[in-house]
Order: sequence, then C-alpha cells, then structure tokens
Amino acid sequence: MSADPTGAIVFTDIVGFTELTDLHGDDVALQLLAFQDRAVSEALPERARVVKEIGDGLLLWFDDAREAVEASLCLQDSFAEMTTDDIPLWVRIGVHWGSPKRRGDDIVGHDVNLASRIADLAGPGEVLCSGDVFDAVQKVSKPIDITFEPLGPVFVRGIAEPVALLRVERAHQAVGDTA
Repeated sequence: MSADPTGAIVFTDIVGFTELTDLHGDDVALQLLAFQDRAVSEALPERARVVKEIGDGLLLWFDDAREAVEASLCLQDSFAEMTTDDIPLWVRIGVHWGSPKRRGDDIVGHDVNLASRIADLAGPGEVLCSGDVFDAVQKVSKPIDITFEPLGPVFVRGIAEPVALLRVERAHQAVGDTA
C-alpha cells in the first residue's frame, strides 16, 4: 500500500454479538468468529486484506471499489447460510471510498471513521455504502450484477456534512430473463 492509498474501506460488525455470547456461551461465539474468519478469507480478492479485527468486527481494505462491494455481498451470502433459528449470524457492513492515512499496517482518519459510521447505520444483513463508492464503481467498464438504492443524504454522527448513502444489493433477474 502506498503512502496515502485510495481505496475501499469496509467495516463489518456482528449484530447482537454480546447478547449472543451471553445466551449461547463463549464456545459458540468463538465458533462464529472462526466461521467469519473462513468466510472473509474465501471472499477477499488477492489485493484486499484484513487490516485488523475489532472485537467481533473487521476493518478491511480493497484497492478496487467493485471488488469491495462484491466481496461484501458474498460475505452476507455466507453469513446467511450460517444463520439458524437458534443462532443468527447477522452482520452489518459499511463501505466507503477514500484516502486514509497509514499508521504502520493500520489505516486511520476521516475516511476510516466515515466507513465505521456507515456500518453503524446498516441493518442486520445489510450492506450500505457512501456515494463515493457508488461513483468509483460506476467508473468500472465491465458490467456488474449489483444495484444501489439511494437512501438520500444522511447525517452521520460526528460528521458535519450529510453523506450520500446507498443500500447495496444483488441485481435480481426478471422472470424469463436469461442474461
């Protein structure tokens, strides 16, 4: 990673992890974290990396906005497969495109804080992104199977100006559509 890289900053957070641990115990919590580690390892493209673990959440880095969004959706698919009625694995994910500052192997600054706040706003099983991610993905020439639902400008805790926020989902093919 160069001095001040531009890329996608992704935060994940397991919803209700403290309550889940209280209800089901530390062994189940460790199993969920191990599953999350495997899912992330499988979903990350070669140039992406786990920057750090933050309790039950992760800070991820991607050089490519499209890959960040696609990996986030793949992670949600994996988490949904792991979910049971007794033990839900609901994860909220926030994605922002920016130029954080390096601090050793870590990244810090406004863009990291914004990505974290976007994750805080996501619901269980949801991927939210900033308008900057949307703009970066639109610059990609190859088509992608993703839709962005504008949620409007949103005031985010600790950020002075409203942030363009979008919900990210897989594009669904229409009935009879073979494309």
